[in-house]
This record gives sequence, structure tokens and C-alpha cells, in this order.
Amino acid sequence: MNIYDTIIIGAGPAGLTAAIYTLRSGLKTLVLESSSIMSQAGYAAIIENFPGFPDGISGAELMRKQKEQAKLLGAGIILFHVNKIEPIRDNNTKSWSIIADKKSYRTLSIIVASGASAKKLSAKGEDRFIGRGVSYCAICDGAFFKDKTIAVIGGGDSALEEALFLTRFAKKIYIIHRRDKLRAVKSLQDKALSDPKIEVVWSSVIDEIFGDNMVSGTVISNKDTHKTDKLACEGIFISIGKTPSTDFVKDIIDLDENNYIKTDKSLATSMPGIFACGDCRDTFLRQIVTACGDGALAAESCIRYIDSMKGA
Repeated sequence: MNIYDTIIIGAGPAGLTAAIYTLRSGLKTLVLESSSIMSQAGYAAIIENFPGFPDGISGAELMRKQKEQAKLLGAGIILFHVNKIEPIRDNNTKSWSIIADKKSYRTLSIIVASGASAKKLSAKGEDRFIGRGVSYCAICDGAFFKDKTIAVIGGGDSALEEALFLTRFAKKIYIIHRRDKLRAVKSLQDKALSDPKIEVVWSSVIDEIFGDNMVSGTVISNKDTHKTDKLACEGIFISIGKTPSTDFVKDIIDLDENNYIKTDKSLATSMPGIFACGDCRDTFLRQIVTACGDGALAAESCIRYIDSMKGA
């Protein structure tokens, strides 16, 4: 069977950066791109905080450029859904078999860069306005809402952190929370509730997001009174959590309580030969630039692992 030095699972910023580094070091590399989940970076209408693009660049274009660079270096990139990973020991050489859409690929190492997807509200109009007023990342898109009225959906730490960050730009921020009390730590609650720009809409959920070309408002319903109202706003930031794409490794490597992959400082997982990078791992900041840094570090750790296996 054709054996790869490494197989990278995921073709977002982390996975493609890892591929660029492993290929430049001479590792035989295959990239498995999800056939069902698009990288979160690809949804960004414009990215203004990625170094080297002072005028901004769309997420789709940045992904295209990174993929093109990896292919120029010789990366094989295949659209597949990974079903299972199995360990193989043959002549004292440990390797892995990755089962993807009923095909098997053998590799000496694995870099998991499968990402995480933002949880959606499943409200009417949500998908239509992604990138046109609906966002899942305040750091990414907050600057586009200078002097605007916006709504933040959620009541946990992340939602309040996003709302407080957005006070740098927006003139008014509504926090829409489905319960009658916030779930965030007290220090964040104190800051948010005392900020003159922030107003909490309690016990309410979004039924619909509407507008013409861009978001102009939302329909909310109160869970206690069952009354429905329209709330005018020009942006909606949804912060109700993320779901890491890690089901296929849950029986192989250690995950935390939220199913993110645990790694050490070199981005090695609990299983020798398997590394993780980007949004699928337990990390403090989830940005394109940090995903790229993760990809480089995971690749370097993988390169050293392969060199040690081959006695280089």
C-alpha cells in the first residue's frame, strides 16, 4: 500500500499551512478536505486583520491562495469525509489507516486540522445574511459596525466578551438571552451590565432575521409573555458556542470536556504520531492568523517525529 509520511485532515488555514511546511521539508503529504464542512474562514466576506493584506481579502480568496500554494508544492488534496482512524503495526513500524468514504489511506503520522463550526440559531433568514450583517466572530467583523446598532445572541462568557469588545465600534448593543439571568462569570456580567452602550433583552429568542441586501432587524419573542416584537439593528453576532469536528478521533486521542483536542506545547496529542492544530484543539484564540501559526508548529513537530522514525 502507498504510505504517506503524513496525512492532514482539514483544508482550512491550519491544515493548508501545515501542508506547506511538511511539503517544503520533503514529507510525502496528503490533505483530506471535508466534503461536507467548509472552513469557517471561507465564510468571511472580508478579512482586514490578516498580515500582508492592508486592503483586506475575502475568506474565500485567502483559502484559494493558500490551497494553490500547497498544490504548487505537490500537495494532493482530496475531498473526503473521514469515517475512522485505525492503528497498524507492521514490522515494528507503527502507522495509521485512515478510512475515508470507504477508501483506506496509510500514513506514518497524522495532523488533525478539522476545525470547529459555530453553533447556529436555525432562525429564519440566518443563512441568507451570513456575511451581510450576521457574524459569528466579533474580532473578525466588529470594525465593520462602527456607529451601528447591533445584537449579540447568547449569555455566556464568550457572548459578553464579544459584546464588550463591540462597544469599541457600535453605538448600541442589545444582548439577547433566552434566560432571565446570564451564565457568564460575575466580573463579565458586572462590566456588561454597567456599560451604557449595552442593554440586555431577557428571556427572549430570535425567530427571524430580516432586511433587504443587508440586515435591518430581527423578530424576537419573549418566552414568558409570548409577545413578539421587532428589534431594529444592522448587525447580529451569534455567540452560542462552537462544535469541534472531532468525533472521528474521540476513541483515539484525549479530548477535553467540550470535545476539543488536548495538545502539549508542541501540538502533539496524547497519541504519538498524531498532532492537532487550529480550531479543533483547546486554544485561547481562534483566528486565521493563529490557525496558521498552529499549522506551522504542528508541521514542525510532525517533521521531527518522522525524522526520528527514519533515523534522520
